[in-house]
Amino acid sequence: MTDQQIKLQALQMLKTFFGYQRFYPQQWQVINHVMHGHDAVVLMPTGGGKSMCYQIPALISQGCVIVVSPLLALMKDQVDALRANDIPAAAVNSQQSDTDNRTIIEHVYNGRIKLLYISPEKLLAEMETWSQHLQVSLIAIDEAHCISQWGHDFRPEYTRLGEVKQRFPQVPIMALTATADRLTREDIRHQLHIDDATIFETSFDRPNITLNVVAESTARQKLSRIVRFLKRHQGQSGIIYCLSRKTTETVAQQLCKLGYNAQPFHAMLPTQRKMTVQRDFVNDDLPIICATVAFGMGINKSNVRWIIHYNMPQNIERYYQEIGRAGRDGMPAEALMFYSFNDVATLTSFAQQSGQARVNMEKLHRMQQFCESTVCRRRILLNYFDETFDHDCHNCDVCSDPPERFDGTMLAQMALSAIKRVEQREGMTMIVDILKGSSKAELTLAGYHRLKTYGVGRDLTFRQWNAYMLQMLQMGLFYIAYEEGSHLKLTEYGTRVLYDKTGQERVMLSKYDPHAFESRQAAQARQKTIVPSAELVDKQLFEELRLTRTALARAQGIAPYLIFSDKVLTVMAQQRPTTFAEFAILFGVGETKAKRYWRPFTDTIRRYLNSN
Repeated sequence: MTDQQIKLQALQMLKTFFGYQRFYPQQWQVINHVMHGHDAVVLMPTGGGKSMCYQIPALISQGCVIVVSPLLALMKDQVDALRANDIPAAAVNSQQSDTDNRTIIEHVYNGRIKLLYISPEKLLAEMETWSQHLQVSLIAIDEAHCISQWGHDFRPEYTRLGEVKQRFPQVPIMALTATADRLTREDIRHQLHIDDATIFETSFDRPNITLNVVAESTARQKLSRIVRFLKRHQGQSGIIYCLSRKTTETVAQQLCKLGYNAQPFHAMLPTQRKMTVQRDFVNDDLPIICATVAFGMGINKSNVRWIIHYNMPQNIERYYQEIGRAGRDGMPAEALMFYSFNDVATLTSFAQQSGQARVNMEKLHRMQQFCESTVCRRRILLNYFDETFDHDCHNCDVCSDPPERFDGTMLAQMALSAIKRVEQREGMTMIVDILKGSSKAELTLAGYHRLKTYGVGRDLTFRQWNAYMLQMLQMGLFYIAYEEGSHLKLTEYGTRVLYDKTGQERVMLSKYDPHAFESRQAAQARQKTIVPSAELVDKQLFEELRLTRTALARAQGIAPYLIFSDKVLTVMAQQRPTTFAEFAILFGVGETKAKRYWRPFTDTIRRYLNSN
């Protein structure tokens, strides 16, 4: 097929099954790329439309798309969502009987299944037979960061997935993830033997999520702050992430005593109880989950409105992944994190005992720096994932109460020049020594005392330079190449600043304060947490539509968000369709769902309009 033919078919499937008129950024490019038989690495944020990149090819290709997924809950959630749109999908896993699994495989062979979800282990076990007898159009590997030991969630069972390309040499491979830094994304290509794969990357920004970090360490302080937080989010779904299983149970008990409906979730709970808690949360019958990181990775629930981290996460990737479970529908959401030195001590112990101690300690340091920083939090997050974000977001606690800043462009150019003049082969300590004009033997032996930048920053102390260099790192002027001895490397943004002759590339730094963290703690005690703004919508009509959705979901035994997301309900409440024709053209309403659901929702809208 030509590009035009592929695009026409893809857009038709997008409208028919998903109710959208156009693709998100990069989706069409990815679809067209794999439809021509090429491999791809897809980096998109949670809620950014990764799954559509392989679901649409499945609908317009001959044969079946195999989707490798690490969690049973994730498989079930995706399959339920696809079946709700009348798309033939199934999963093969250990929770089903051998008979059920065999029946599904027979359906795949007979061409009755377009998307098959499977674990890495099961695919490896079946690969030899399937490569000879099954028509496979695409193999999609979800949560692909799990294959990399540089990643935050390395899984040994993923390591053998490099064999897939050998068994299916003519089938395009698509690796997808929402959380991969520079090292991890390159390692994904290498481990999967798709070194020539094109990397497709969209913005990691989730501007609808408000970011707040508070420095409170005692259980009483945290509980008080959580209660104030929940009063602003009454009736909304959210997750409280805790470091230990015991903490999940303690926090859930405390909230229940105060009248909140909350339940713990962790790996040691009985399987049946975990399934019940997860089902109730997904079905909007349980608003609050207190969970370890065992919960959430496989949940595609689009109307989670908030995330609380009771303890600091181990690394920025995990933090980003977990806050990304809020606001997947694009509506305002809020993320609150508690930070304390006790968390750092506990996580340091974990990191040092891990198999990747050096890497995990580096990532923990970056997480700690994120919490203590005076730089816009969204800038730090996005620059960590190699996305240049050179302005403040005005939707985080740092932006709501900014520190005193000054024009630090000259200091930045000094530092960047020093990095460049040592050919980007030194780390932070050596660069500061050069700027300070240190007489250390290793500096002199390397000949760095003859550089033009030697001693240009004598007026500042070592602590000042370290603080300002950290801000420059967090702002994305350079990055740390851990695989090269933690050498500093200029980014494209840093290069622009270094060679700027126009005066347009200004770098605003926060004034050095040796007691900045303590000062911020005191300010937080006085300051109100920044609250996300809500879209203008008739809240009473929205609630009526939500009740209609809940009733339909219970009658069908599926999760409410599988019918329509909160965003689609918001559009209904704004546009108020009362006929099939008006309902069928709404954002997010495909042909299947328009025929199935138009009457109950338009009846609700008509009743509301008649009584108001």
